Amino acid sequence: MTPSLPSPPIGYHAIHPDVGLNFQMNRWFGWVGDASMLDEMRAVAPRITTYADWQREFAALAQQALARGQMLKAAYYLRSAEFFLPAGDPQRKPMREKFVQLTRDHYGVKSSDQHRVPYADGPVHGILPVYRFTPARPKGVLVFCGGFDSYLEELFLFFLWLRDAGYEVVAFEGPGQGSALFDAGLPMTHEWEKPVAAVLDHFGLDDVTLIGLSMGGYFAIRAAAFELRVQRVIAYDILFDSFDCNLRQMPTSIRLVLLVLLRLKLDVLVNALARRAAMRSLVIGWGLQHAMHVTGTTTPAAYLHAIRRYTAGTISSRVTQDVLLLAGSEDHYVPLAQFHQQIAALDNTRSLTARLFTRAESAQNHCQVGNYGLVLQVITAWLDTQSASAQHG
Repeated sequence: MTPSLPSPPIGYHAIHPDVGLNFQMNRWFGWVGDASMLDEMRAVAPRITTYADWQREFAALAQQALARGQMLKAAYYLRSAEFFLPAGDPQRKPMREKFVQLTRDHYGVKSSDQHRVPYADGPVHGILPVYRFTPARPKGVLVFCGGFDSYLEELFLFFLWLRDAGYEVVAFEGPGQGSALFDAGLPMTHEWEKPVAAVLDHFGLDDVTLIGLSMGGYFAIRAAAFELRVQRVIAYDILFDSFDCNLRQMPTSIRLVLLVLLRLKLDVLVNALARRAAMRSLVIGWGLQHAMHVTGTTTPAAYLHAIRRYTAGTISSRVTQDVLLLAGSEDHYVPLAQFHQQIAALDNTRSLTARLFTRAESAQNHCQVGNYGLVLQVITAWLDTQSASAQHG
């Protein structure tokens, strides 16, 4: 490994009493690894009870880090401050742009590493941003996509570790993600084979491994079902049914009523109930607003109808490639039952490997927040095994 690439820290820390906010704090810390970041977040945590508090405190931490010349820490504080802002908030664009600049500068990402892929899907046209990192003698090509709210730039350490493990990395943001959403205005699609095909066509790629992060765990399975240039698939983590994950965030009583109203197509009542739930819960309120922005829908009911299409249940039997499934045993976004559902549904794969991470490994959380280094080891070991099998096959 290149000496300049640090090992991600191990440990999931109690920083904030709110499960969701605590997860986000650990998420950013895992890519920075500066222990002083934990102390600084713990110091401001008691002052954070609303998303406005969150934005204020992390924006202040970012300015303090910039003044001290701690650029990587400042970058992730800015990313955190920007995270819960509404899409139209005027602060969001400059914060995002500063985050992107700081992370590119820190990791020495050059303009030659950056690419733009034309994308068209019927009347929808735009550009997909891509980073391409190539080692001297690649053992294979990895095509990477994120999920519902990640930016590629927050994952540079992940990509560069895989590059230094000998793999070419082609990481792209598809419709509804990062710059493809904020700059090109592309809403998310469940038909993920379309952006994958655009990237493969643009670079003339064949025989690739597709890695999907978070909701990308669904995207990767979906794309592999229709795009045979994808020969290996890594769902990091699995996400079998997005609709189920969304309803899981609702109180049980509201969830049951919503299911009935959606089945009866009583959208006016669905909207009223969803907005009532949003008024009572910060995370539901922000989640619905963000979700409608990402998917290009204008009401909660339209979003919930749209998200029902984001399921691997109907297409998993079409997947014939080698597959690696990853999951956290205590994922607060994706129910553990979906791990077993996804395993059962993949009944035609060439090979299937499933890895459940645990609390004993500090990797029990969504996307193994708490031990990124372990998941990198598991992924590269699986890739090396696949590469060796291909050479001897």
